[in-house]
Amino acid sequence: PIEASDEAFWEQFWSDSVTCVQDVFTLIPAAEIRALREESPSNLATLCYKAVEQLVAAAESGCRAQKEQQTALNCIRLLTRVLPYIFEDPDWRGFFWSKLPGQSEETEDEIPPLAQSLLNAIGDLLFCPDFTVASSRKSGPDSPEDMGSIDSCEYIWEAGVGFAHSPPHNVSHDLHRTEILKLLMTCFSETMYLPPVADAHAQPNQWIHFFTSTENRHALPLFTSLLNIVCAYDPIGYGVPYNHLMFTDSREPLVEVALQVLCVTMEHETANHNVSVDGTAGGTAMDQQGDSGGPDNLFVNYLSRIHREEDFHFILKGITRLLNNPLMQTYLPGSCKRIQFHQELLVLFWKMCDINKKFMFYVLKSSDVLDILVPILYFLNDARADQSRVGLMHIGVFILLLLSGERNFGVRLNKPYSVRVPMDIPVFTGTHADFLIIVFHKIITTGHQRLQPLFDCLLTIIVNVSPYLKTLSMVASTKLLHLLEAFSTSWFLYASPTNHHLVFFLLEVFNNIIQYQFDGNSNLVYTIIRKRNVFHQLANLPTDHSSIAKALTKRSKKLTQPSPDHKEPETMEGAIPAAEAEPGTLKASLAATPRLDKMTEKGPPDDTLEDPTLKELASSTGTHNVQPPNEIQDPMADQRGIEQDKLQRAQSLPTPPSSPTQPSSPTDATGKPPLKRAGSTSSAGGALMEAEAAIADNHEDVTGFGASGREDLH
Repeated sequence: PIEASDEAFWEQFWSDSVTCVQDVFTLIPAAEIRALREESPSNLATLCYKAVEQLVAAAESGCRAQKEQQTALNCIRLLTRVLPYIFEDPDWRGFFWSKLPGQSEETEDEIPPLAQSLLNAIGDLLFCPDFTVASSRKSGPDSPEDMGSIDSCEYIWEAGVGFAHSPPHNVSHDLHRTEILKLLMTCFSETMYLPPVADAHAQPNQWIHFFTSTENRHALPLFTSLLNIVCAYDPIGYGVPYNHLMFTDSREPLVEVALQVLCVTMEHETANHNVSVDGTAGGTAMDQQGDSGGPDNLFVNYLSRIHREEDFHFILKGITRLLNNPLMQTYLPGSCKRIQFHQELLVLFWKMCDINKKFMFYVLKSSDVLDILVPILYFLNDARADQSRVGLMHIGVFILLLLSGERNFGVRLNKPYSVRVPMDIPVFTGTHADFLIIVFHKIITTGHQRLQPLFDCLLTIIVNVSPYLKTLSMVASTKLLHLLEAFSTSWFLYASPTNHHLVFFLLEVFNNIIQYQFDGNSNLVYTIIRKRNVFHQLANLPTDHSSIAKALTKRSKKLTQPSPDHKEPETMEGAIPAAEAEPGTLKASLAATPRLDKMTEKGPPDDTLEDPTLKELASSTGTHNVQPPNEIQDPMADQRGIEQDKLQRAQSLPTPPSSPTQPSSPTDATGKPPLKRAGSTSSAGGALMEAEAAIADNHEDVTGFGASGREDLH
């Protein structure tokens, strides 16, 4: 083993010849680090000790000289490279928290563990004048600022929450901050290397616990700096096209790693916290602080105490600006800079709403809540077929579920949807509620199988907002009825003991809209009447064992093959299709899809035509309505009196005797309205049929399933 006193040997690892982090990763391969760990563990321990020692010395001296700054940076890069290989070995994980070799019992309490020394040095270096922050006073070499007496709250990186002064932008400071924060993230990553068993994760991450505790004197200015640097970032700037190709943006890497540090530190909660585990709104660390006066995690504490409206406005504007960045469309392709850390942004937004309820209520009160909704739906639709992004799907759905519990969110959804985001969804004219329903329908019907646990959440969101939806478009109404038709089939209901919950949710949606918003939702009521067979079949659902077994057996033998001559559904102009899943991973949740004419009936009953085609539906001035089997008339009946007898037949036909909600007597007035409305020639019904004929003329697939087959779900 090489002695720790051999300074000449150890200094070569952080010499001036190494100028960038790529040099460190190239000069120190992974195989050599593992070999050093196995064959010369004492040398690896000494290397870590000497590197931390250099950082502590640099933090105490203030890193004034250029050589000191280069040495500190190289030590940071070295530790960033070595730490993961220490964490991956169970015998080494406690190295940074154990006492140093030769340390006596008397001095054990006086000398902190290596990890604490490292974290304290990192905190000091993040607020080191002329290294990571601009100096607030002109101090020459003879009168440097004392790092021990510096008030780091005067050196917050960016104006925003709790700080009004915006320091001058310095590229080198951004680069230094980024490298130090990456080392901090490496320290926090110890949890990633623990075995996937419950016992290994019972204890909190010591690195995060110490860094977010009162032991860190820079906790408040660092939290504020990280939050402000994220929310103040504008990737577009003055909007000069292609400026990101001409100039290097030093701020984006800093914003990304700052976001990651915020997400990790606010996710951490101590083992003795008083947080309810049921996930209810009253079970956050902020609402139940116990007798401790607040949570042990200072980052969570500081976030919960933000209360000024101008601070909420600054945070929300920053998050919405960054979330909407990938959605921006310009006439010049690729002229705007695109960010890639939207998943971290969603996690940050989720934590803020969960920890600070005042912020969530401010978001719901603000019209900017729709600027949060649209990008979330965009990301959900884009990631639905990619199993590697299932975490993004979960966080997006959970955010919408949290927001949907508040009345203001449902009311805001009635705002007309005018922004055209490039998405592979059917063209529609309607509100943000229509947009939400169409995207959810797309996720349920074309997503992969791992998304099925989210179906309950998706439909719960629609249930929560349904009492406030004033007007649904025909496209959205058709999507809801298709979901009911799919989920109410006997084979699906009997496939799992919980599948019937999905039908309950959809029926509750219809009940809420009809009860509270009947006047404005003629499209939905009209679609329900046309698809009344779905409700009749649900009422007649077989419950005997033989019928259940027959339905499941029939479904298992049914092969779904898409029509060879089907056409892709028409989507928005400039739409970007979702990324393809890996071979063998994509499995549609609802493989069998109804034909257009099976899904959408076209009006009053005409018993002479049994199975109209798409061409007939698009060109015919008449309409068709597929009646229940007991109502189908003889197809050879005389044609001449059909038009004269339509109204009479519509009023005299008996309702299906199997319906538990309607009497079987043909003379009962309560059984007439559905059939009468279906055959009505009123102006409202005519307008709806004309609108659908126009849609058919444009070859729009209102089911949104042109690409996945045309078989009937039954």
